[in-house]
Amino acid sequence: MPEATSDKPSKKARDLFNKGFGALERGQLDYAINMFYTCIQMEPGYLQARKFLRAAEIQRGKQARGGWLRKAQALLKGLPKYGSAMATFRAGKAEQAMMAAEELLKDDPLNRKYVLLLARAADAAGMPDVAIQTLELAREQEPDDAELAKLAGELYLKAGRTSAARAAFERLVELRPHDLEAMRALKNAMALDSMATDGWARAQEKGGTYREIIKDTKEATLLEQESKAVKSERDVEALIAELRAKVQQEPENLNYRRALARLYAQKKQFDEAIGVIQEAQAISPGDPELDQQLSALQVQKYDEAIAQLEAAGDAAQAQAKKAERDEFVFRNLEERVKRYPNDLRLRFEWGAMLFERGALNEAIQQFQLSQRNLKYRPESLLYLGLCFKQKKQYDLAVDQLQMARSEIMVMNDVKKRVCYELGDTLERMDRKKEAIECYKQVYQVDIGYRDIAQRMERVYGSGG
Repeated sequence: MPEATSDKPSKKARDLFNKGFGALERGQLDYAINMFYTCIQMEPGYLQARKFLRAAEIQRGKQARGGWLRKAQALLKGLPKYGSAMATFRAGKAEQAMMAAEELLKDDPLNRKYVLLLARAADAAGMPDVAIQTLELAREQEPDDAELAKLAGELYLKAGRTSAARAAFERLVELRPHDLEAMRALKNAMALDSMATDGWARAQEKGGTYREIIKDTKEATLLEQESKAVKSERDVEALIAELRAKVQQEPENLNYRRALARLYAQKKQFDEAIGVIQEAQAISPGDPELDQQLSALQVQKYDEAIAQLEAAGDAAQAQAKKAERDEFVFRNLEERVKRYPNDLRLRFEWGAMLFERGALNEAIQQFQLSQRNLKYRPESLLYLGLCFKQKKQYDLAVDQLQMARSEIMVMNDVKKRVCYELGDTLERMDRKKEAIECYKQVYQVDIGYRDIAQRMERVYGSGG
C-alpha cells in the first residue's frame, strides 16, 4: 500500500484535513475526528492527520464525563472488536487491522492494547513512520509505560534511528531496572549509536520526538508555536516570517493563512490580517469560516480605533465610531444570513440583534428557525418567550418559556433567566402562585440574581 507522506497528500485529503483542523480550533471535536479519520481512510500514511486525530480523541476523552465508569464501559464495548481486530492481524491482514485499531482508539485513545495493535499492524503493513508516530504520541501521554518504550526502541532500531532507540531503551531500563533483556537491548542500541557517524542520520534523530517522524518538521513546529497561549514578540515575528514563507510555498493551504491573520491581529495589524483573509476568500469563495474570521477582524479593528479615541479623551468621536461599528455588525450579519440561509447559528445571532432593535416579528421568524439546532434551542425558546412577552402575548410567552425550562437540565445562567422571565410573565397574568414557584427555583440557588430577593418578598408579602 503506498504511503502518503504528510507533505504530499491529495487535494481532497488536504481539504478534509483543513476542515478538521478548523473544527479542532473551534472545539468541535466530533466533527474534527470525523474529518481526520476520513483522511486516514483515504491515505493511511497521512501522518499529520493521524497526529491531530489522536490529539482530538484525547481531548474529547478528557472532556467526557463519567470517569472510571465511562472508561470501564468503553473497555467492555471494545473487547469484542479488539478480539476481532487481533484475529485480523494474525491472519496477515495488517492494513485492515490498522483501521480496526483506529476504530477502537476513537473511544479509548490511550488504551495501551489498542496503541500496540495499531503500531504492530502499521509495522507489518510496511508503514514504519505510522507505527513510530503512534507510539510517540502515546508515550507523550503515558511516559511510564514500559511496553510502549520497549516497542518504540525496537522500531527505532529497525528504522536505523539509533539515538532514538537508545533513549527509548534507557527509559525502559529506568522502568525495569532488573530486566536483563532490557539491559541487553540498551547495550545493543548504545553500540549501534556509537557507530552511527553519518551526520545526516544524527541530525534526523536528534531529539527523538514525534516532530522528526513528520516529514515537514517546520510545519509541526509552527503549529506547536502558533498554539501556545502566550507568545513573545520574538515568537510572533518569527511565526509571521515562517507563515509568509509557507503561504508562498502552499498558497492554497488555508490553515496557514488563518494562522497568519491571527498573528497579525495579535500585533494589531488589522489591515494586514484582513488582507490575508480576503486573499483566502479568493481561493475558497463561499467559505463561512473565512467570512466569520473576516467579520471578527473588522470588528477588532473598530474596537482598537474606539480604544485609541477613548484614550485620547475624544468621547464624541469614540461614540460615533461605536455607532459605526454597531451598524457594520448589523449589516454584516444580515448579509451573511442571506449568503448562508441554512446556518442556524447565524439565524440565532441575527434574531438576537433584531430583538435588541425591537423588530420583534422579524426576530420571532429567526428564532423559530434557530430552535431546530439543539445547541441554540434553549436560548431560542427563551428569546421567543421574550418576544411574545414584549408583544403582550403572555400566553404564548409562557408556552415558550415553560418549554425552555423543561429542556434545560441544570440551573445555569440561561435557566435562571428563563425561570425569572417566566415568573415575571405569570405575575403579569396575575398567576402569582405559579410565579412564586418560578422565582423560588432561582432564589434557592442564587439569592443575588437580579432583584429576585425583592420579588420573593413582594410576592410573599402580598399573600401570594
